[in-house]
Amino acid sequence: MKLSTIHWKGSTAAARVAGAQVVVLEGFADIGDLLRAGSPSGVASVAGPVVGMDAVRFAPVILAPSKIVCVGLNYRAHIREMKRELPERPVLFAKFADTLAAAGEDIALPPESAEVDWEGELAVVIGSTVRRATAEQAEDAIAGYTIANDASMRDWQSRTREWLQGKIWERSTPLGPFLVTPDEIPSDARMTTSVDGVVKQRGDIHDLVHGPVDLVRYVSTITTLRPGDVILTGTPGGVGHARDPREYLTSGSVVEVTVDGIGTLTNRFVTEQP
Repeated sequence: MKLSTIHWKGSTAAARVAGAQVVVLEGFADIGDLLRAGSPSGVASVAGPVVGMDAVRFAPVILAPSKIVCVGLNYRAHIREMKRELPERPVLFAKFADTLAAAGEDIALPPESAEVDWEGELAVVIGSTVRRATAEQAEDAIAGYTIANDASMRDWQSRTREWLQGKIWERSTPLGPFLVTPDEIPSDARMTTSVDGVVKQRGDIHDLVHGPVDLVRYVSTITTLRPGDVILTGTPGGVGHARDPREYLTSGSVVEVTVDGIGTLTNRFVTEQP
């Protein structure tokens, strides 16, 4: 099943994707709201207003997760290009809900940063409450997958040993446009990131040092994961900061992150207006 969160009647609503249309699931403000009410399979046949996809304006798939946990250095190719060692354990940092943006939304390039980079990522969305999950419980807790672009302000990220200040700029992390249930993801699914039509990143989403189930197990050991929480699983090789010469986004840059089985997350980056 494929789901989304859209703008609807002055607010937002969860929606089920049906081909070139969406069925609005009135009563659920977003996919997080739907997940807190139970399994997404419960809305597979629910009727509602139908809207053509070309008329839809997306919101972030999850509007206000209680946690956004991000994993750094989790694709082998990216670890090599950043000249790091393979991590024995997941390298974690966090984001806040204020960082989230929608598919199709213009993302502001802040005047304080001259080194805004792209990071296409597969994102895990939690569907049930888990703490200290077993492998089976962790797999069952994954409601589905979506796409993120962990746009990073590299000059701020490198100011200290901690990455946080380069990762939490307001409305800098688009999430969406769709959440798909795990059965929709092909066994050979790949992710590509393009900037202005030029492919910059390619990666097999299953070629992670720490896979989704392991990440849910690990993170849930530390803290309770709840419906609507999001885990960003890391980015493959090809980021601009690791290129020679280095490349960064400029005003007008269009970034497209595509994951087989999910779709494409597209955003234009523009100079922030006062």
